[in-house]
Amino acid sequence: MILIGERINAGFKDIKNAIINKDGDVIKEWAKKQADAKANYLDVNLGTASNKPEDLCWMIEMVQEAVSLPISIDNNKPEMLKQAMQVCKKPPLINSTTADEDRLDTLLPLVAEHKASIIGLAMDESGSPKSAEKRVENAGTIFAKIMDYGIEPHQLFLDPIVMPLKFMQEQAVEILKASSQFTLFSDPPCHIVCGLSNISNGTSQKKLINRIFVAMLIANGLDAVILDVMHEELVNTILTAELIMNKSIYADSYIEAFHS
Repeated sequence: MILIGERINAGFKDIKNAIINKDGDVIKEWAKKQADAKANYLDVNLGTASNKPEDLCWMIEMVQEAVSLPISIDNNKPEMLKQAMQVCKKPPLINSTTADEDRLDTLLPLVAEHKASIIGLAMDESGSPKSAEKRVENAGTIFAKIMDYGIEPHQLFLDPIVMPLKFMQEQAVEILKASSQFTLFSDPPCHIVCGLSNISNGTSQKKLINRIFVAMLIANGLDAVILDVMHEELVNTILTAELIMNKSIYADSYIEAFHS
């Protein structure tokens, strides 16, 4: 499983204050904590704290001073990305694009140039899809387009668009169906990713719902997730689900081995 640490995000008050005050120690501390928790990428999100490319670049530089993990740049503005990608020491993951043709034609040349990866949201200009079929159609558009730019399937992370269970309960089944079908696009398949916390938005049992849903998604092809990598019980659920799906080799100490 590719774990994308979500914590360096201006939606969190301490990160927003760190950006405003240029307090690099806060950014570095969260980078180290998530690296120690075995994140594979660190998501960096400037949010509403600033609209200046130099602030996004500063955040990336602070992370890279602390750890050697690749960056997931949580921004889809081309001018911001052009500058941010220049300071990345390793090929980044771009979060994200939709199936809109103009957006794809703007972002994919940058991805190809930097040998980066990109998250493709299975939605188009009409908004979030309601059915698995529409999700698959949108994902197919993105997949076909990356081929046009010489981008390999392993550089694409398809996101089936997770909806809140509390408000759109019927969508969970559609998400699972779509994820399963994404695996059929190529062999080996592209990655399948989600922002896990969306499923439990507004619920009273957030942790339980997140754990159950991620296990079900893994059974339907999920191999990357944006999450709180510090939540050990959630990570252990992921490890166990992958074990049951025969994606890792059993050992009595499989949890301890991962965390050691």
